[in-house]
Amino acid sequence: MERFSRLASAVVILMLVLLATEMGPMLADGAKICESPSNAFKGLCLGDDNCDIICKTEGFPNGNCKGFLGKCICTKPC
Repeated sequence: MERFSRLASAVVILMLVLLATEMGPMLADGAKICESPSNAFKGLCLGDDNCDIICKTEGFPNGNCKGFLGKCICTKPC
């Protein structure tokens, strides 16, 4: 029974993490942020600084690493 409760707790926590990462970011005034995968970034995105620099060269104001596989996602206000 203890094993089941630990498994159930782990599943609930995993679902909360997945739901939290799927929520789109919002600006302070309620405006939506548009996201686009970087076309120039190569490899795994492990540091937001490199992703941010690449996104700025692509014309976006910001960039962040997202997801389990570490993709560079460029962002801008919609």
